[in-house]
Amino acid sequence: MSDSMSEIVKITQVSGTAVPIRGNDIDTDRIIPARYLKEVTFARMGDYPFFDERFDASGRKKDHPFNDPEYQGASILFVNKNFGCGSSREHAPQALYRFGIHAIVGESFAAIFAGNCTIMGLPTVTVSAAEIDTLIKAVEENPQTRFAVDIDKKSLSYGTRTIAIDLPETHRSALTSGSWDSTTLLRANLDRVKKTATKLPYMTGFAG
Repeated sequence: MSDSMSEIVKITQVSGTAVPIRGNDIDTDRIIPARYLKEVTFARMGDYPFFDERFDASGRKKDHPFNDPEYQGASILFVNKNFGCGSSREHAPQALYRFGIHAIVGESFAAIFAGNCTIMGLPTVTVSAAEIDTLIKAVEENPQTRFAVDIDKKSLSYGTRTIAIDLPETHRSALTSGSWDSTTLLRANLDRVKKTATKLPYMTGFAG
């Protein structure tokens, strides 16, 4: 096992440019069409976010922020109310993360979606309706504006402005401590895992 495989990653801040997606109640069916759920791995999920809104039946690009060259390379997504509602498919945050989104700022999120994001290290933080409207307008007016989402301090900064953000304390603690990544935690404590496994009756014969 290499050291890199067992390194705990603490997520305290995400910075970069942003891309806005306007609209309330954007569900996971829109984020990732159901036909892509049959893929065995998440490897190509980054090709599919908002696919049916970004391309027509012949594959030609449609007018959509994720297709707009001005927003290419954005690492922060701005959204409105109840983002990620609908089915609980984890493919939705996987698709966004693999597209390049490393933090989502919105008015509110569906609880299961926010939980799925957290356990893969993708922070979902909330601001007021007035603030998200201001943020979306700011990035639409200047797509090169850089934002810093500070998970530890619960703030978002850009230009000369700093505003408060919020997220459940369980999510904030998991992200900033690195405990969001359960697989890496297990790898980092493999000796303890093996020792515990030998004491479990249903793990008889565990060889490590």
